[in-house]
Formats: sequence, structure tokens, C-alpha cells
Amino acid sequence: MPSFNAQAFWSRKGPLNFLLLPLSLLFGFVAMLRRWLFRFGLLPSGHPGVPVVVVGNLSAGGSGKTPFVIWLVRWLQAQGRKPGVVSRGYGRDGSGLREVGAGSLAAEVGDEPLLIHARTGAPVVVGADRLAAARLLRERHPEVDLIVSDDGLQHYRLRRDIELVLADAAAPFGNGWLLPAGPLREPRTRLRRADALVLTRRNGDAAAVSAPVPVFSVRHGPSGFRRLVDNSRHASLPDTGGGEIQAVTGIAHPQAFFSLLSRLGVPHEPHAFPDHHRFTAADIARDAAVVMTEKDAVKCQAFAGPDWWALVLEVTPEPPLSDWLKSRLSQVDLTQAPTAPF
Repeated sequence: MPSFNAQAFWSRKGPLNFLLLPLSLLFGFVAMLRRWLFRFGLLPSGHPGVPVVVVGNLSAGGSGKTPFVIWLVRWLQAQGRKPGVVSRGYGRDGSGLREVGAGSLAAEVGDEPLLIHARTGAPVVVGADRLAAARLLRERHPEVDLIVSDDGLQHYRLRRDIELVLADAAAPFGNGWLLPAGPLREPRTRLRRADALVLTRRNGDAAAVSAPVPVFSVRHGPSGFRRLVDNSRHASLPDTGGGEIQAVTGIAHPQAFFSLLSRLGVPHEPHAFPDHHRFTAADIARDAAVVMTEKDAVKCQAFAGPDWWALVLEVTPEPPLSDWLKSRLSQVDLTQAPTAPF
């Protein structure tokens, strides 16, 4: 029996989608009520005292947030900033606050925070309560002068200064309906209170998206392969003897990874696991030639085989995004007054 494809289901308006619309209306009402309770102070929120940039999305599922956050943190560092990151740490054991360190495991802190820390060197704290995580981050790292909240658009307890809404350029909002009939966590009208919409995985045939805020685009492109056992980097995948490579991934959109490998000319046998799958040594034959995403690789480093590789992706923004960010951050620095755009 084929597995259920949520993204395909949310891209159409079929009979089952219509049957789920009453639940979507209820979901939308609860989401709106919660947002307004925070907005008018009936539910408590707070600010950590340094600018907060929230990176999130309106749709459920992957939109390329992790590569974008990595790019954003590195870009901020290049501007002379000292950013820190807070994240929920989805898929980890426990829900308490925890700082990501060099010896952290994905089971302890989550795969995405672990990758962000490894790629940027920035301090990262995970916790279900992002306001508490931000305060702990500042307590342990007083040099931090800006906080990036990874996937925190709906976490209204943490007040924010800039909101960046990410959406996959190929299907930004699916069928446009709220969960469960569609993919949206909040209606598209929520964009009016954001600062910008960033289209990820942009390619030449991506349709233009109209929005009530500035719209920018970033491209995700491969920059080589990293061997897991020694972290050596290679521009292309070394010869594996002509055999087919096992392409293994546990991400929200596995087909995007498999399609990219095909475009790169990598012969592979696809193996898709659930998003945030906690890989074990039993999942993959150690003597096989394997290629995976970096997010998967941080969970497999300890038991990797000699011919296991991670495809390294880099985000390249269109120039207007960097210029806009500089301008927007200078406005935040001048006002020094946290806002709550929700």
C-alpha cells in the first residue's frame, strides 16, 4: 500500500479536503483567538532585550528553513554581529532547555539545531519555551547581540522585531486552506503583519507570488559532498565502482533530494524515511555506498560507513534580500523598541 503523501493531498481541493473544511474553520478560529490573546496581553509574552529575528512559515512541512537559518547566521556574522539561535529542537528526547555543544547528540537537542551549530559555530539553545531559551542564551553568552528564532512564527510568547516568512517557491501555500484540509497553520492574511516573504528553492520556472510585504528569493544549490568518517570535502562524489548508491533521507520532502541527485547525475536507489527519523545502525547497510542530506548526516556520524556521504547545500540569496536586511536591522537598532507584529 503506498504511503500517504500529505503534500500532494494539501496541493488539491478534492472531496476529502472539502469534508475536512469544518475542522479547518475550527482550527483557524483557535489560531486567531490564541494570536489575539497574546497581542492584547491576556497571555504573557516577553522580549530578551536584544533584537529577535523570527524565521518561520505559514505552511506545515519543510520549506528549507534550516539552510536559510544557516545562511542568515553566517551573513549576520559577516556583518560584525554576534547572533545566537533558539529552536524547539523537534524530535529530541525531553522538552527542557538545553544548549547545543560539540558533543551533543541529535536525540538530545534535535537534528536541525545540531546542524546549525556545526555549520555556524553560533551558540544554540533548544527548548519548547523559546522565550526561556532566549533568556538562557543571553545569560550564558552575554556577547550575543541578536537572536534568530528557528521556526518560531507561531510561538507568540517570544516577542520579535523582524519576521521572515519562508515558503517553498514551487508550492508556497498549497491549496490555500488551513489544517487539516490544507497545509496552512495560519491564513495567508497573516502575511500582512510579517516583514517579508522569502521564497526558497527558487528556480527559473517558479511562479511569481504576490504578497502584502516585500518578496525575496533564495536558491538552494549543492556545493560538494562531505565524507562522514573524516569530514573531508569533495567537489563531486568519488567513484563508487559503478554501483548504484543508496540515497537515504528522513526529511519532509524526500523527492526534492532524490530529484537533485538525479540532476547531478548521481545514480541512486531512493530510500525515504519519515521526517526527523532517528536513524540507527540497523537502518542502513554499513558497507554500502550512501548519500544523504546534512540534516540526516548529523544523526549518522557515529556509525557511518567508509563510503557514506552528505550532500552539502548552500543558500544563495538574490541581492535585494541582503540590502533589505541591512536596512531593516538598522531601523531596529535605531528604535531599540521591541515590537509584536502579530
